[in-house]
Amino acid sequence: MSVRPPLGTLLGGFGSAGPAAAHVLVQSADVDAYTLTAGRLWSLGGALLGLVGVVIGGLALARSTGRIGTGDGRRGAVVAVVAGLAGLVIGGVVVAAAKGGPGTGYGIVGGYVALVVGLIAVVLGGLVLARARRAG
Repeated sequence: MSVRPPLGTLLGGFGSAGPAAAHVLVQSADVDAYTLTAGRLWSLGGALLGLVGVVIGGLALARSTGRIGTGDGRRGAVVAVVAGLAGLVIGGVVVAAAKGGPGTGYGIVGGYVALVVGLIAVVLGGLVLARARRAG
């Protein structure tokens, strides 16, 4: 005999998405080193957003120095800053919500990586915006 949960349980209640996401991040982490937990997934997403910001910020910086293409790279700088800030916020939330150290499944190492990479993206984007402001 199978037991089926109600549809509301499966959908998770759309009105309480914020507390549900926080609850997922702070769940107990009885996992091995290779399990992709919610904390690890969030920190991976934050690190990827930061990495996208670094790549776009680097390209915008190269464009603003005249090495590739034409233009001042302002659009790329804004994208780099926004992606870097998103990586910083996600990494900060993961680090703040972690109850254990490295290897516990809370994603704290990836959270710190997201913080560092996001900060680099924000700095690169800020450099390009400052250079475009001086030139314009």
